[in-house]
Amino acid sequence: MTRPIATVLGGNGFIGRQVVERLVARGYTVRVASREPKKLGKLRRLGGGDKVIPAYASVTDATTLRSVFQGAKVGVNLVSILTESRDATFHAINAQGAGRAARSARNEGVERYVHVSAIGADHNSPSEYGRTKAEGEGHVRAAFPDAAIIRPSVVFGPEDRFLNMFAMMARFSPVMPVFCENTRFQPVYVGDVAEAIVRSLEREGNAPHLIEAGGPKVMTMLEIMRYVAQEVGGKHLLLPVPLSLAKLEARLFECLPGKLLTRDQLAMLQLDNVVSGKTETLENLKIEPTPLYRIAPLYFKKKWRFFGA
Repeated sequence: MTRPIATVLGGNGFIGRQVVERLVARGYTVRVASREPKKLGKLRRLGGGDKVIPAYASVTDATTLRSVFQGAKVGVNLVSILTESRDATFHAINAQGAGRAARSARNEGVERYVHVSAIGADHNSPSEYGRTKAEGEGHVRAAFPDAAIIRPSVVFGPEDRFLNMFAMMARFSPVMPVFCENTRFQPVYVGDVAEAIVRSLEREGNAPHLIEAGGPKVMTMLEIMRYVAQEVGGKHLLLPVPLSLAKLEARLFECLPGKLLTRDQLAMLQLDNVVSGKTETLENLKIEPTPLYRIAPLYFKKKWRFFGA
């Protein structure tokens, strides 16, 4: 029998690779769409070469989107940006791109669709990132009314850019600056988010779903950084940065290569990033959230052992 096709936009990313692996295991041929399909060699090995198909697509180009969704039974959009560049703005990718992808999927006959947004998506957010994520959700709902929208809190896992950044800081400096130390987060394991995406595609019925994905424990920024410092080892001074100074640093950092911190990100960091209690959660999908302490120490030890961890 012919395997059904699943199209995953952004399937070569941190969450996407886990989604692709699960879809292959569930019997799909996965069309992994990105702007750099030549870099998908590792993903192809997940399916023995013929179950993972790299394809070029951009959420700014409707023609390429129609091509990758053609013949697909299910679709997932993971494409998003946290910082802007000359070629990619929040409005173009997080808002208009989200709508364009959903419209293309619907027009090509995709039966089930998942759009990955973020906790913090809000039309009244002080951050343009948050506002455009909310706008994107609206475009998705207009184009694909029964789509599932998943809003994760900060996602952790072996390749995350959150805890690993703090771990790198802890390895190279005894002093760790802490921005927005009292902001609360609900770190969620990347495997749980990926499983939530796949289970959303498998749910019976066509009712729309809005799911907030958070881990089992709420932690402040200071608590998260203290935890990372303890796991990496050594003595560290955690130094809370006053908001006025943080704004000056963000203005500087956003002009440097890599954009370690921008003013828009700082605006988001001032808002709690936790499950609201007003939507469905991982528990509604029968997923028990994985604790941070069960996963993070394993990849901290592996990744940072070169530096004496």
